[in-house]
Amino acid sequence: MAICLAPFLLPPNPRSSPPPPDPYLRSSPVLKKWRTGASSAAPGVDLKPLETAIAKKDSVAVKENLDQLNQIGWAKKWSSQPYVSRRMTSLRELTTLGIKNAENLAIPSVRNDAAFLFTVVGTTSLLAVIAGQLPGDWGFFVPYLIGSISLIVLAVGSISPGLLQAAINGFSSFFPDYQERIARHEAAHFLVAYLIGLPILGYSLDIGKEHVNLVDERLQKLIYSGQLDDKELDRLAAVSMAGLAAEGLKYDKVIGQSADLFTLQRFINRSKPQISKEQQQNLTRWAVLFAGSLLKNNAVEHQALMAAMSRKAGVLECIEAIENAA
Repeated sequence: MAICLAPFLLPPNPRSSPPPPDPYLRSSPVLKKWRTGASSAAPGVDLKPLETAIAKKDSVAVKENLDQLNQIGWAKKWSSQPYVSRRMTSLRELTTLGIKNAENLAIPSVRNDAAFLFTVVGTTSLLAVIAGQLPGDWGFFVPYLIGSISLIVLAVGSISPGLLQAAINGFSSFFPDYQERIARHEAAHFLVAYLIGLPILGYSLDIGKEHVNLVDERLQKLIYSGQLDDKELDRLAAVSMAGLAAEGLKYDKVIGQSADLFTLQRFINRSKPQISKEQQQNLTRWAVLFAGSLLKNNAVEHQALMAAMSRKAGVLECIEAIENAA
């Protein structure tokens, strides 16, 4: 039943049925340049200009190159879903789509925190009991010192939460699903941005540095000036909630939503006109629904991108993974 949402959420791309080739385009020196090169992923297509633009972190050039690649029929997925329009969305629709525990999506998970603290307290308690068997005064002082470790951890968390969070992030990597979660989450941001038409210039899956680097000069100016309109806010909201949607479609509990919700709130605060609390809640639900629909309708591309990002492929290789899977 989730697929039935696609026609409403994902209008057909007018470029999916392109008009007959323009004679000018056939003779255009710009497009000739794209045809004369060679790429292992796309014979007859030169991806070097795109690679150079990505290396230079030039978002304008990246968009121009991808637009030209799209015109000659290679980057078919690039900006293939440019129509983003918010509507009223209910929790029931999220559940119908396949989002698990939709009502708890915005509640930060304490799984990693609880596991870390339980491990610290449990380990120190066990060591303290064992150390209590030491002879003489050692049997008193050593358990006391070991037992104080838990108090020190709590004190660090109160004084410098960032240090404790770094330790928790490192501890989280021991969970069997950690790497898969991170790859799924960040690949969702990457893919949805690519489908909407926002250039990606970098990403990271490193512990504590997980992110996808989206750069669009025009959007940056709107954000800095606090002039984001509804259209651009909707696009950014969909990308922001993509990671949360990807986790929600796969797991019973979402782990990495806090940073995404914070990012979305920052975009909302920089938009005009300001929207009410109820509208913010609806925007979040709609963005999860829209991003989740995109991911379900591009599941093969998402899996291919996850595999590429997991082996730390470059941005161009990730784009090739998306296009080759299409």
